[in-house]
Amino acid sequence: MTIKARHKRFILIAIGLALLGLAVMLILNAFKSNMVFFYTPTQVVSGEVPHGTSFRLGGLVVPASLKRQDDGLTVHFSITDTAKTVEVIYKGILPDLFKEGKGVVAQGKVGANGVFEASEVLAKHDENYMPPEAAEALKRAKEAPADVQLK
Repeated sequence: MTIKARHKRFILIAIGLALLGLAVMLILNAFKSNMVFFYTPTQVVSGEVPHGTSFRLGGLVVPASLKRQDDGLTVHFSITDTAKTVEVIYKGILPDLFKEGKGVVAQGKVGANGVFEASEVLAKHDENYMPPEAAEALKRAKEAPADVQLK
């Protein structure tokens, strides 16, 4: 039995479409696994963050909240957007620009105890280098009434 040229073209087109669909599926899966969303402390406290997924948390480091453990690597601090505050624990070396009262973006997950367990901390010296959401949170912090602002 011989296959007509028209059927050969149809089979090749079907195989090509199947391969294209597989490639699109693999690309979308890679995007999904590498995508990290940004949330503010208010969103974290209100429960808008999906559990078990890594995300970025941004805001200002609360003054006098930085506490170092004896191991020299583990630090505890709090991040605020002037409305809500989230406790953070990080094991590693903090960036040189990390300071209390300054902007920070931390990537990690919320643990079972409600503490944000950071795997990476990015310190920012101003809002020019922050994600738009973090810059907006800092802008709201600067515009907050004097009794709420960080000193």
